[in-house]
Amino acid sequence: MTPAAVPQLTFRAVFLSVILAMILAAANAYLGLFAGLTIATAIPAAVVSMAVLRVLGGGTILENNIVQTGASAGSSIAAGVIFTLPALIILGYWQNFRYSWVLAIAGLGGLLGVLFSVPLRRTMIVEEPLAFPEGKAAAEVLKAGENPGQGVKTLAFAGGLGAFIKLAAASGLKLIPDAAVGATFIGKYFAFIGTNLSPALLGVGYIVGLNVGIVVVAGSILSWQFAIPIYHAFFLDTDPALAAKIAGMHAEELGYAIWSAKIRYLGVGAMLIGGIWTLFSLRKSLASGIKSGLAAARKNTSGVEIAETDRDLPMKWMLVALVLFTIPLAILYQAIVNDWLVSIPMTLIMIVAGFLFVSVSGYLAGLVGSSNNPVSGITIATILFASLVLILLLGKDSPIGAVAAIMIGAVVCCAASVGGDNLQDLKAGYLVGATPWKQQLMLGIGAFSCALVMAPVLNLLAAAYGIGAPTPEHPNALAAPQANLMASVAKGMFGGELPWNFIALGAVVGAAIIALDEWLKARSSHFRVPVLGAAIGIYLPLELMVPIFLGSLIAWFVEKKAGVAATDEDARDKLHRTGTLFAAGLITGEALMGIVIAVPIVLSGSADVLAAPASFQFGQFVGLVVLAVVGGLLYRSAASAER
Repeated sequence: MTPAAVPQLTFRAVFLSVILAMILAAANAYLGLFAGLTIATAIPAAVVSMAVLRVLGGGTILENNIVQTGASAGSSIAAGVIFTLPALIILGYWQNFRYSWVLAIAGLGGLLGVLFSVPLRRTMIVEEPLAFPEGKAAAEVLKAGENPGQGVKTLAFAGGLGAFIKLAAASGLKLIPDAAVGATFIGKYFAFIGTNLSPALLGVGYIVGLNVGIVVVAGSILSWQFAIPIYHAFFLDTDPALAAKIAGMHAEELGYAIWSAKIRYLGVGAMLIGGIWTLFSLRKSLASGIKSGLAAARKNTSGVEIAETDRDLPMKWMLVALVLFTIPLAILYQAIVNDWLVSIPMTLIMIVAGFLFVSVSGYLAGLVGSSNNPVSGITIATILFASLVLILLLGKDSPIGAVAAIMIGAVVCCAASVGGDNLQDLKAGYLVGATPWKQQLMLGIGAFSCALVMAPVLNLLAAAYGIGAPTPEHPNALAAPQANLMASVAKGMFGGELPWNFIALGAVVGAAIIALDEWLKARSSHFRVPVLGAAIGIYLPLELMVPIFLGSLIAWFVEKKAGVAATDEDARDKLHRTGTLFAAGLITGEALMGIVIAVPIVLSGSADVLAAPASFQFGQFVGLVVLAVVGGLLYRSAASAER
């Protein structure tokens, strides 16, 4: 049968896709606020789809492709939202997440991402095909249809395991702690060691692989084993206010205080220079992509007969939709600044930056995959550019300037996230013979569906755990590292107090990392040092990066056991299929349980509402044993499946 005759956009496929998209969006929202990372969800969605549709009486490969296409919006919309909108809470502009505003920014931003990415499909997937590793892996899963029942069992077991451990941890029953850390002083030298005990972070590490795992943990080691001890030993006296604040603190508290006040801004500087470098290094590819995209748009309106497998959404309807989606955003911007001479330029910046950065995001998704797509760097560049324009329009001391810049960045971030994800899905569809316009429509439906649930999920998490800096009410607040970064950049541009010397030093560190990476590239080294990966490691606590590194080490051991070469991407993708499902289950189970636990905490007003009696609460050693057992199960699941 031709693609037009094979069922694709069926009611059951759309319904299942929307349900999965909402669930995965909630899970990724928790993960992103917790660790500053999200993961692509296409492959788990494809496996679930094959199992569910088989129970319902079949399910074509193209129906399953539609399900994974819409469901994959769960990660992209979550990333776009949690990387930016919590900054408005951190800046004090919002006290909670306003439903209508979150829906408008996430929903319309996501839909713009779909529209902006459509003209890029032909050049990036057909004419000059990029790898799009996750799209290619999803296509392989769809083609093989390998025992979806077993795949669902793997997901379910790992999900249950991740959920149970989250329930047992410090935010739930308190049977085990959230982390095992220790700090002390050796003379004036501060020493720190520790790891978070999250199975989800172990799963993240398995998915991103050893290269990224090494880079992020190296960034954290730079902060915690070098920068903090050096600052404490030699430079603390230069800041009497900070010295007085931390006087009398024990070693662990002191380390976090110095990191929060000073050292994490090294990561801000590295991210800033990394985002600018990313755009500069892609300038030729970006220009080529825009040129080819415009040529593709002319082809779509030329009246030439187009095959079903090459048919995009009609360009004339896309232009109408672009206008319809832009008008509400212009009204939203007007509600913020109350000046059309400012809100109209804000809207124009959003449109131009959105199209440009969707192109960048699509290229990077094709190059390194959606999970490693540095959308945060793209968003930083947007906020910087928007801030410079807004300074001219509003003045450097404007109290609303930082908020306006974040609002522009939020729409662009959602668009860039969804745009890169759309092209990843279209790659899978291209390989299995799907109809592009049906996938593009499905991703739009999935993106808007995710936007419907983001505000309630975020409000629940904020009320239960807190977002941003720890407080007496929320001592273990979700760090929201990306949103903290965006807030810092925007606030700093509009007269806020920031440790600019540390940001400048971080930029120098970022430049050195870029130089190292370029040297490795010139030597054709398989190991690379992506500056944004290192920067996020510098910016986050070491305890979060250690389990990511350990998870990536497990993936490497699996490859070694199977004898797969590090350069054989196809073999590695097939090898890690079962392990990836197990890892995705750990992440999803823990994240969803984190949301479930939040409900009784909010209703009762007590963070200890689920706590077990003290006699049943165990220490760090038991937590380490539990993490080791999870790591062993992850390794066994991945290794035994490939014998």
